[in-house]
Amino acid sequence: MAFGSSRSFGGSSERAAGSCDTSCNLSAETVEYVTNLLGEAGNNMLLYQTALTHRSFVHNPLTQESLESNQRLEFLGDSVLGLLISDYLFRNFPASAEGELSSTRAKIVNSRSLAGFARTLALGNHIILGESPDHQNIRGSESALADAFESLIGAIYLDKGLQKAYDFVIRHIIEHVNFNSIVAAEHNYKSRLIEYTQSHHLPPPLYTVLAEAGAEHAKTFTVTVSCSEQIIGTGTARRKKDAEQLAAKEAMEKIEEKSGAEN
Repeated sequence: MAFGSSRSFGGSSERAAGSCDTSCNLSAETVEYVTNLLGEAGNNMLLYQTALTHRSFVHNPLTQESLESNQRLEFLGDSVLGLLISDYLFRNFPASAEGELSSTRAKIVNSRSLAGFARTLALGNHIILGESPDHQNIRGSESALADAFESLIGAIYLDKGLQKAYDFVIRHIIEHVNFNSIVAAEHNYKSRLIEYTQSHHLPPPLYTVLAEAGAEHAKTFTVTVSCSEQIIGTGTARRKKDAEQLAAKEAMEKIEEKSGAEN
């Protein structure tokens, strides 16, 4: 997928690729780390320094340098990541309704998932922290890792453009082993319905074959799902399991629609 000119949005700065000028204090190890993540040298390494700078460094009284933390880049990266994941889900799951797409995206871009992706990259090793030993546990913090990951995406977008940011998301989120498990879990409507009934202290869903039709080799099953003796979904398919999933899907759509209306 191509996203148009990288200079239309973001755009890279004209400076020596992969270099740090006098305002950039990244170690050679971190410069090499960023280069390996990108698959090429960065144009503006100061952006990546900002992406990796935790607010504890900026607010540390022992720090002499005047540096910006990654909070603003995290704000930008959050939006860029949301767009890229939305685009991918929209193109690759054409049968999914808006509510399903939104729910799947939310589970991919939440702090827990992003921190997991960041840990795979050993991103915590390169977060720039304050000198206080009290701050060292930040390297493993879910929120710090998630913020740094989103900030890094924001930096890539500004430095290299939207297509390079998308390439990074493909490599380190969509091709990550957890991505498919997140999506699969989100589309397992029976599991979602069980989670809903448990969290709301309701009886477990009950599936009943309402009808069977067709010849033995081409039979279809109509299944209902009920809760508290009320039918909340119906599905028809060639296999009972598929019909149950469709019934659970209809039930979840009704539940989410009702919840949306109440909010």
